[in-house]
Amino acid sequence: MNTNQFILDYLERNESLFSEDLKNNHSQLSQDILGKNLMVIGGAGTIGSSFIKAALKFKPAKLVVVDINENGLTELVRDLRSVEGQFVPDDFVTYPLSFDSPAFRKLFIAHGPFDIVANFAAHKHVRSEKDIYSIEALIENNLVKAKGLLDLLVEYPPKHFFCVSTDKAANPVNIMGASKKMMEELILSYGDKLKVSTARFANVAFSNGSLLEGFLKRIEKEQPLSCPSDVKRFFVSPQESGEICLMACVLGENREIFFPKLDMEKDLIKFADIFPVLLKKLGYEAVIFQSDNEARKNIHLIKEGKYPVYVFKTDTSGEKLYEEFYTEDEDFNLDKYKALGVISKSPIYKSEVFNEIFEELYELLARPNLEKAEIVSWLNKYIPEFEHIETGLGLDKKM
Repeated sequence: MNTNQFILDYLERNESLFSEDLKNNHSQLSQDILGKNLMVIGGAGTIGSSFIKAALKFKPAKLVVVDINENGLTELVRDLRSVEGQFVPDDFVTYPLSFDSPAFRKLFIAHGPFDIVANFAAHKHVRSEKDIYSIEALIENNLVKAKGLLDLLVEYPPKHFFCVSTDKAANPVNIMGASKKMMEELILSYGDKLKVSTARFANVAFSNGSLLEGFLKRIEKEQPLSCPSDVKRFFVSPQESGEICLMACVLGENREIFFPKLDMEKDLIKFADIFPVLLKKLGYEAVIFQSDNEARKNIHLIKEGKYPVYVFKTDTSGEKLYEEFYTEDEDFNLDKYKALGVISKSPIYKSEVFNEIFEELYELLARPNLEKAEIVSWLNKYIPEFEHIETGLGLDKKM
């Protein structure tokens, strides 16, 4: 099944949401990408690889991709080299390593200078919020490593630097979202030293680790589905996710945050409304159960063309029932592009102040008995709108 086409059909789009904006700005995109040198960090994931495919349409001269997922990089190379007519620059290389390693600095300098650097390496899932160890890893990836990269870029500034954010950064209720909001402020603070931009966007349908991809994995393994009854999300296709990031990276002015221009009333969709359509597309009828145990016991129904689904009300920590792209105190422009909104922001803290803020963070992370509440308190100190939802239950307890 073509998952990209399925979600576009489900959303009743005849083409990408951003087709008109891409067409209207083709000349500028081509001018800034054709024959240029690109580095993509976290390029093996769904969004990073979609960004790469969107960028390759404009024929860059060099593409360097870094990701800790060695298998993902292998698939990226095979994918790009297996499509008829797909442009791949002669100077194309992938590296399976972390972007905070000594090897990364060496290869960055050796392959540079870069015209475009785009960073997609981040913890993006609420599921990452389990205990203090998983939270420390999340903070290190989304903030500590991000600052190290920014400091390197100050030494060797590209024309465009993009770092992906999330809709969960707007009025965050989980540590992941708050860390990404903090990351946004960190990036913006470096705007006096290099050109920076970011993007908040919707749930990327069927992306790695997403609930919709999880549906396909369960069906492949003939296991029951599990779905919240009350969670609403905006959705974009994988292709659209790459396109919005590319436009934010290249077309965005310094310190701008892009987001898809979607309607809170019309475009917020429940996960629970999608799985019946998906199952029908695959030849099944959904049968709803009130417990995961009952759903597992009835897996035999698959042979009858019926699929067991456990549907439940959300009760896990950090889970927001709906998402939003901006807050009341942010200045946004809905007129500049057909399907894109743009937030223009001044940083709350200067980059020098972030040095002091991060000293506090380093001290926290060095504590042998650090607790989750201390991380929440530290984030809340600098992100006052952060209101953490704590239920004591994590997604690892769910099917």
